[in-house]
Amino acid sequence: MANGWSVIIGLAVCAIIAGAGYVFAPKGENQTIWRSSILLTVACTYIMWALTLLAQLNPLVAPSASNFRKEYIE
Repeated sequence: MANGWSVIIGLAVCAIIAGAGYVFAPKGENQTIWRSSILLTVACTYIMWALTLLAQLNPLVAPSASNFRKEYIE
């Protein structure tokens, strides 16, 4: 499941969670704060997860084996 669809599926799941958090936020004078906190938490969690996943799909530094002893290199 490590491909481009993972990001889209993750976005759909986070959108559902954010929508449920928006609808089911506790009623009262702090409802706006609850909604903002829930939406911001879900958005930041998704961004961090997506960046971590995408960084693993295309690493910036390729592994090198230049420090091996010559008798172990084939």
